[in-house]
This record gives sequence, structure tokens and C-alpha cells, in this order.
Amino acid sequence: MFIPPHLEYAFSKIADVPDFPKPGILFKDITPLLQDKKAFSDAVDDLASHLNGANKVAGIESRGFIFAAAIAAKHNLGLVLLRKPGKLPRKTHVVQYELEYGFDSLEMHQDAFDKNDEVLLVDDVLATGGTMLAGTELITKTSAKLTNCAVFIEISALNGRNRLGSIPVHSSIIV
Repeated sequence: MFIPPHLEYAFSKIADVPDFPKPGILFKDITPLLQDKKAFSDAVDDLASHLNGANKVAGIESRGFIFAAAIAAKHNLGLVLLRKPGKLPRKTHVVQYELEYGFDSLEMHQDAFDKNDEVLLVDDVLATGGTMLAGTELITKTSAKLTNCAVFIEISALNGRNRLGSIPVHSSIIV
């Protein structure tokens, strides 16, 4: 387990919910963290410290949206939403991926990025790596450059980082 001293308070606000959304899953509920202004601000600041020159932030549905939007607003950057199927009104790129508890897809508007965009990809949790890998694949379908991935919590026992290979990933907290 790795919890940097400046994030101990934020980590204390995360609630573990056993058997959600199905038996055998230990869900990391970030809603108490979001309700606490210090914890939320500390989490956003830590994730934003890994922008690495990005001019856009991409957030993965749905909890990744929260962190990505806060980073983008605070740093005056563009925001791109990577959504579940059927939620975007225009032409999309689509990638299917495996979750720790099933399968899903992510979509992104085909015109979400400009040629010279550099992107920080953000989600709340890195578990098996399927969702994050799908997000990176969506970005590589465009002319944008992925500069870094950032997650607030990494569940190391699920080996998601290994699945991402050489893709740079910052995890604020590793459990």
C-alpha cells in the first residue's frame, strides 16, 4: 500500500463497499471524498500535477468525469468525455473492453481532438486496466498525443498497470 502523506486525509474519506456492484467486488466509493472540500481539492491537485503539458483532459465515464472536469476547469483546459455506448449524439470511435465483472464499451466523438492536442487521461480507479486501456485506444484512433494517464486509486492486486504496458500511469494512491 502506498499513500503519500499529503493524501492521507483524502484516502480516509474513501468508503469500501463489499459485494458491490456484485458479490466478490470491493467497491471504492469516492462520494465521501467528493463531499469534503479539502479531500476533493487535494485529490484534484495531485492528479493535475501530472498534466505534463497536456492541453486537454479526457475523463472516463462516470467517476473519471468528476476529476477530469475539475482539473480542466482549474487549469483552463479542454475537456473530452469518454462515454458508455449510445450517450454521444455525433459520429464516434468505439472500443470494447473487459471489466473485472463483465464487458463494456467506451465511445468518444471522432472530432474530440485537434491535430496537436496533448491529452491527460483521467479515471478514479485503476483495477484490471480494461477501462483505461480502452481509453488509451480511443485516443490513439485520433491525431492527439496521450501524454499520461492518471488515476486516484490503483488496486495493485488486479494488475491493471501491467496490462497497460509502457503507457505512463500516475496513481495517487496504491492499495
